[in-house]
Amino acid sequence: MTTMTLEPPAVATPTADDVRRGELAAFLRSRRERISPEQAGLPRGPRRRTPGLRREEVAQLSSVGVTWYTWLEQARDIQVSSQVLDSIARALMLDRGERGHLFALANTVDPMPGADCTGITPALHAMLRGLEPYPACIQNARYDILAYNRTYGHLLCDLDAVPPEDRNCLWLYFTHPGWRAGTVDREEATRAMVAKFRSSMAEHLAEPAWKCLLRRLLDTSEEFRRLWARHEVADITSQRTRLLEQPRVGTLRLDYTSLWTGPTPGARLLTFTPADTETAARLERLHALVA
Repeated sequence: MTTMTLEPPAVATPTADDVRRGELAAFLRSRRERISPEQAGLPRGPRRRTPGLRREEVAQLSSVGVTWYTWLEQARDIQVSSQVLDSIARALMLDRGERGHLFALANTVDPMPGADCTGITPALHAMLRGLEPYPACIQNARYDILAYNRTYGHLLCDLDAVPPEDRNCLWLYFTHPGWRAGTVDREEATRAMVAKFRSSMAEHLAEPAWKCLLRRLLDTSEEFRRLWARHEVADITSQRTRLLEQPRVGTLRLDYTSLWTGPTPGARLLTFTPADTETAARLERLHALVA
């Protein structure tokens, strides 16, 4: 009589992607469980047994489907866009290091600008300082503020206190109380900025950073949604006099000039010069206060 020996079934060796998805799932669960409903602005409700937030609450805060987010925490093999990861990172209140870890585990490039911008040369920083007391900054076509001098940094708020990922003129105009209150001609200014943003975005429709910013604005601001729905466009080089109310020195009438910093359109230097002698004196006073 022959005795058969049954071999145990072969166990598949986890691939690198399997390990990465497992790490991503564990990281998301750990970050979700440390946030209370109150921190996220949600009611606690009766009989809550889950530590931290529930999956459906993270999905709600991130504007994604509950089933899709559940699959993400179950290490399913699904595609994750940078825009969705950005929303999840904000819902889970990740700091810069945690956000970078999230994108690394998802094997996706983080579209948001970092604290340091390698494209700003020492010469450009020296130029910004040399333009003081006039406010000046360097922006890209998406309105990210890449560098600025001291006067610009205190024009409508303390920019140093704003998280680097939020240093974007569109975002600040629609969400920051100081920028909203300090723009005297706000309705005209925001309408023009949205129209210019739409014109610029025509060349960047597939780029994650642009789609990420657009989604944030549409999710956050009813005013932006209304202006975006008008489908207005404007020449990005058009210029006009700006009227600002600076809380420490008063009303400022400023003419601004936009200059490309390289041979092809990309980053640009924005300078704000006084449109009258009273504004010139007030800029000198503001510079003395912040210096």
